[in-house]
Amino acid sequence: MSDNDAPIDDSSALEVVGLSPEGIGTVDLAELRTARDSAVETETGLSYLRRMVQAPLDMVRGELERRAAGQTSDLAALVDDLPRILSEHAGGGGGRLPHTLEPNQVDPELQAQLDAVTDGGMKIAMLPTTSDDDLVGLAGELDELERRVSRKRRLLHRTIDLLNAELARRYGSGELTPEGALAEAGDSGD
Repeated sequence: MSDNDAPIDDSSALEVVGLSPEGIGTVDLAELRTARDSAVETETGLSYLRRMVQAPLDMVRGELERRAAGQTSDLAALVDDLPRILSEHAGGGGGRLPHTLEPNQVDPELQAQLDAVTDGGMKIAMLPTTSDDDLVGLAGELDELERRVSRKRRLLHRTIDLLNAELARRYGSGELTPEGALAEAGDSGD
C-alpha cells in the first residue's frame, strides 16, 4: 500500500482546520462553515498545483516514450505532441469539482518545489536536448512531488467530508434547520 492509499485518521484531517473529532460537535455553525470553506479553498489550490505538476510530468514521460520508440527528439515534435500528452489525464481525475477553477492561494512551499524541480520551467523547454538519465531523474522528482500534492489533497478531502458530515448530522438531528441556518447566514452578512 502506498502512502497515497493509506487511510487518513479523522484527528489528522480535522487538525488541518484546528478542530478535533471530540470537539467538532460543539463548534458553532459559522466556525464550522468557515473551516469547511477554508479547507475547500486550500484543496482547490492543491488541485490546481497538481495539474501544474502533472503537465510537465506527462511531457517528460512523452519525451521518454518518443525516444524509446526511436522517434526524433526535437522541440517541434514535442510541441506537435502536446495535445495528445496533455489530454491523457483530462477528465480522468475523478476528483471533486472546485468552486472556482482559479485558486486564491497555492501552497507556496509546493509551488517553490515545482519551480526548483523544473528550474522555473526551463528544464521542460530543454527536454529534447536533455540526456535520458536526466529525463528519468526529472520524471522521478516530478512524480514524487505529484504524490506529495495528492497526499495533501486526500487529507483535505477527508477534512471536507468530516465537516460536511457534521453539518448533515446537525440537520438530520433537527439541531439545525434550513430556516435557522439562513437566518444565521443573513445575520453574519453572508
